[in-house]
Amino acid sequence: MTEPNTIATSKLTARRGGPLRGALRVPGDKSISHRALMFAALAVGETAISGLLEGDDVRHTAAALQSLGVTVTRDGPGAWRVNGVGVGGLTPPDDVIDLGNSGTAARLLCGLLAGHGFSTVLTGDASLRSRPMGRVVTPLTAMGVTFQANEGDRMPLTVTGSDDLRPTAYTLPVASAQVKSAVLLAGLHAPGETSVVEPTPTRDHSERMLSHFGADIRVVAEGNGRRITVAGQPELIPAAIAVPADPSSAAFPAVAALLVAGSEISLPGLCTNPTRTGLYTTLAEMGADLSWDNERIEGGEPVADLTVRASQLKGVEVPAERAPAMIDEYPVLAMAAACATGTSVFHGVGELRHKESDRLAAVAAGVIACGVVVEEGADSLTIHGTGKAPAGGAAIAAALDHRIAMSFLVLGLASEAPISIDDASSIETSFPDFAGAMSALGAEIAPDV
Repeated sequence: MTEPNTIATSKLTARRGGPLRGALRVPGDKSISHRALMFAALAVGETAISGLLEGDDVRHTAAALQSLGVTVTRDGPGAWRVNGVGVGGLTPPDDVIDLGNSGTAARLLCGLLAGHGFSTVLTGDASLRSRPMGRVVTPLTAMGVTFQANEGDRMPLTVTGSDDLRPTAYTLPVASAQVKSAVLLAGLHAPGETSVVEPTPTRDHSERMLSHFGADIRVVAEGNGRRITVAGQPELIPAAIAVPADPSSAAFPAVAALLVAGSEISLPGLCTNPTRTGLYTTLAEMGADLSWDNERIEGGEPVADLTVRASQLKGVEVPAERAPAMIDEYPVLAMAAACATGTSVFHGVGELRHKESDRLAAVAAGVIACGVVVEEGADSLTIHGTGKAPAGGAAIAAALDHRIAMSFLVLGLASEAPISIDDASSIETSFPDFAGAMSALGAEIAPDV
């Protein structure tokens, strides 16, 4: 398997070169990695985790748990051990907990702290402090948690849990796996049953992992969505977890291989959970040459190996109901749409405005700067593909957003003129040494000097 060459710099430029070739094991799934650490912390005893993503976001989760009295040990690359303290067993931290850029860690940790009768101050970097936490604050307040926050429910956020937490039945106003998971985590600490109704199914890693650790959890269809119910105050049992490769991280080399003529790469061990594969469904509709092999189950999650070959793509209309299964992948899908023949329309993407940056606006502005016609709506994005290599030549402000940074580096590999990004540091949150890994496949991504 191709070994990456380490490239660490703030500014990077991507330019057209030869075809991409080889195999790349992308980092462990970020969503599963956060949950593996947190749920293991609530089990009684030691859980071994393999394949853990070691990006900045997940390391902040590990450090947060350590500050709350959980022993977390790294044995080697991707290999970690968590000595769980049981449901309700966390201890007060000595200081403020800094979660860096991780919205997942922030929202899930609110649920983890909900059943503990002490106060914790959560903060993060400038990007995380700008993101509202109201969607988590509202249901957890109803359960008995007290919050103090900056204007607009923004961090720094003081979370005061309750030893007498109330169970709830909460209907999500907007589909969100993070909010769902926070309420389910809080529900573990409340007597009786706590239910979450989601209008559209979202990624179900929390449900799968709760079952893996022995929780009493039920999932039933309700309308077009699902009702998830968890029984409170269980004793969770330690259970080894193998974290599969992240399909969201794999999206970047996959789209690059589709756009660069003559490319063929393999991406082994990808999580193929159906709540996470909306991008690949969409790419197939666009005419992408994708082959899935060796399908299997690892750690309760479906996994397979993906082969990607360069393809001429065509425009596609993506329905709003697919958004929860690919919300993080729209930025890189926009790069594919920019090079496709015909028009692509993405519906139901307003949630992109509430990520690490306003991704909808950032994608639209960047693609326009690269010579592609784009129409940005409140909840939609229309891209008129060039059917060939776009002009490129833009300098993109990544806005501390790892997915914006990686997406435009991918476009730079296919555009006529190079594309540069002003700050690649955020990429470390989810895909450590992305530039080195891509360069090992033959991509021309180098420091901007």
